[in-house]
Amino acid sequence: MSITTQKINFKVFRFNADTDYLPHYKNYEIEVTSEEVVLDILNRIKWEFDGSFSYRRSCRHGICGACAIKVNGKGVLACKERMNSLIDLFGTELTLEPLTIKRAIKDMIVDKTDFWEKHEAVKPYLLNHIEAFPDEEHIVTNDEAEELLEADYCIQCGLCHYSCPVVDVNEHFIGPAAFVKAYRFEADVRDDAHIERLEIVNERDSGVWDCVKCMECAEVCPKEINPIEKITKLHNMLFTEGVAKSTVAVRHAVGFKHSIAKHGLLDEGELVRYSEGNIGVIKHVPVAIKMFVKGKIVLPWNMPKSEKLDEIKTLVKSSSTAKF
Repeated sequence: MSITTQKINFKVFRFNADTDYLPHYKNYEIEVTSEEVVLDILNRIKWEFDGSFSYRRSCRHGICGACAIKVNGKGVLACKERMNSLIDLFGTELTLEPLTIKRAIKDMIVDKTDFWEKHEAVKPYLLNHIEAFPDEEHIVTNDEAEELLEADYCIQCGLCHYSCPVVDVNEHFIGPAAFVKAYRFEADVRDDAHIERLEIVNERDSGVWDCVKCMECAEVCPKEINPIEKITKLHNMLFTEGVAKSTVAVRHAVGFKHSIAKHGLLDEGELVRYSEGNIGVIKHVPVAIKMFVKGKIVLPWNMPKSEKLDEIKTLVKSSSTAKF
């Protein structure tokens, strides 16, 4: 297949925390070939335009996670993301930015201190009381290893963490990458710190209940680990181990199950009442009126039921193993 080229305008974030008060963007017009990835463009900007341009890079094989940046707001691993794919998606005007602008140090380089602190907070290692000189090794079966759901493939690139809208607005939120690491050890049969680690991810404001299920973490993960799946697994573990507390977020999750089991459909109004109580419903009345006018909710006595309700109840009963 022949190599093609096209002219692309790159709007590049430039900032030096040591000398600049505010960041600015600089335009570079480059002939991009069909063979190039984003890292090639970062290299060319540095080599052909400005030697002071800074970014992180290392393995060039999609395994170290160092070169993660954002292109038109989309988190990408620069050494893995093909330019043709981004051009097809966004066109010929591309903006290159660091993972998080508010933590930028110099150009594409960011301070990931918060990322590593939250990573460390979930105790990302095996905790097990073992003999100093055991007589035999602890064998992990293939089925037990499969329970990790490839969470051990995480390369700590930070793409999911800095693409998460909750991390952006809540400095206490642990974040999807740390939750993946927490799940990796919670699912490990050799680990003895299940309750201790679950209590950490169950904390209000910082734990898994503050996840908004936007799926952004799953979209940007270069290793296709699907962090939201691990967060859901942690939710279930919290119920199974009896760690979950009766908070609005927890009752909201339980309310989903009760609504589906009762109607086969989600009763939005009842979900609010179940989660926040009768008094809590009052503050939502203005929104509820607007939703009712638009036909988004119905009055309680008019709530329909699914034609397959008996079948749905059977499915809920057979699939729900956690104690609520």
